Amino acid sequence: MYTRTVLSSGLRVLSQRIPGIKSVSVGVFVGTGSRYEPLRISGISHFIEHMLFKGTLHRPKPQMISEEIESVGGILNASTDKEITIYYTKVSKDYFNKSLDVLTDMICNPLFNDEEIERERNVIIEELSMTYDQPDALADLLIDQALWPDQPLGRDVGGTRETVSSITREDLIAYHRSQYALSNIVFAVAGDIEDKYIVDEIDKRVGTIAKDKELQIQLVRPDSKKSIRVEMSEKPTDQTHFCLAFNGVASTSEDSYALDMLSTVLGEGMTSRLFLEIREKLGLAYDVHSGSIHYYDCGATVVGCGTDSANVEATLSAILYELTKLKIGISARELSRAIEYSIGRLQLRMEDSRAVMVWLGAQEILKGSIETLEEIEYKLRSIGIDDLMRAADKYIDVSNARLSLVGPHDNKALFENLLLNA
Repeated sequence: MYTRTVLSSGLRVLSQRIPGIKSVSVGVFVGTGSRYEPLRISGISHFIEHMLFKGTLHRPKPQMISEEIESVGGILNASTDKEITIYYTKVSKDYFNKSLDVLTDMICNPLFNDEEIERERNVIIEELSMTYDQPDALADLLIDQALWPDQPLGRDVGGTRETVSSITREDLIAYHRSQYALSNIVFAVAGDIEDKYIVDEIDKRVGTIAKDKELQIQLVRPDSKKSIRVEMSEKPTDQTHFCLAFNGVASTSEDSYALDMLSTVLGEGMTSRLFLEIREKLGLAYDVHSGSIHYYDCGATVVGCGTDSANVEATLSAILYELTKLKIGISARELSRAIEYSIGRLQLRMEDSRAVMVWLGAQEILKGSIETLEEIEYKLRSIGIDDLMRAADKYIDVSNARLSLVGPHDNKALFENLLLNA
């Protein structure tokens, strides 16, 4: 069972003791990401994530940060998404304090050295270029643009070449000060360490984090009325990658679990409908899958696929047909498989200290509360076929689908008509 502690400073600490394991995972969760950013500084959350590895007050050289964790066989990494930024370590529990020292120094004392900023600016621009060279990653980016055009949710988390090139040191410092405040940070720890010891050691180290204040840059709510039917990028590839998306629900919606199970029936695992039909029966694709995305106030259900460019119309038509069939009926066996599949995967994942740490920290920073595995299992087992059919009827609207497509195609009208006539 986890323990939740709020320090006198306002910082929240989530901890869970896992007896008998050798590792401890420590995560710092910051409630900021690309959807908080004004267009002019799009990508700044990701830029700051990079810069926190590039020198601190106590570890002024980048290698001094990484070496301290890697020299004991540990892992140090970070990621930025639309609503959250995470910094984490995974080490032997003997080096728990070392993890805290490194992470708190990174969060509290980044130098934002001019030379490192310019060096890392070029690295990030190369990282952005990678997305455009990977058709599946580009299709993922384009479906966000189709769902939320001209809005923060529709932008690349990393920003653009233009915005990254224009972000200044002053921008980085100001954004860090406004977002990395105590009220916007959660520490989460999972391992065989006493909860009180964890809390005491964190409390010793957070004094230099910016004192609590009103966040200066607020979340931008999406305009659900804006959307683009088809987003395309013409590339001379042998395979065409595409995403087909529908409006979904927020992470706190009562419909979220039913929609998740609907997606599992449709395209998660080798016994899902899309895998059996598109890959096993028709042989049209190696990879076809679906998934639900849940943000603070909105979401999406997305089907992804890569297929021979000559077969893209046939593949897309077959998927649209499976989506239509989904609204006709779902068997008790399919629902049972989806529930047991989801519960089983979740239980297996939770055997890792890092997964437990992310489970605690991400829920706390995004929702302000924690659902336990037992509570999730109870909710999933309470879902009935009627719940799935209601979710399918409400959210799987083929006539209002969005499509992103990357491949040797330039006829957008062809694909718009294909969606209209599905």
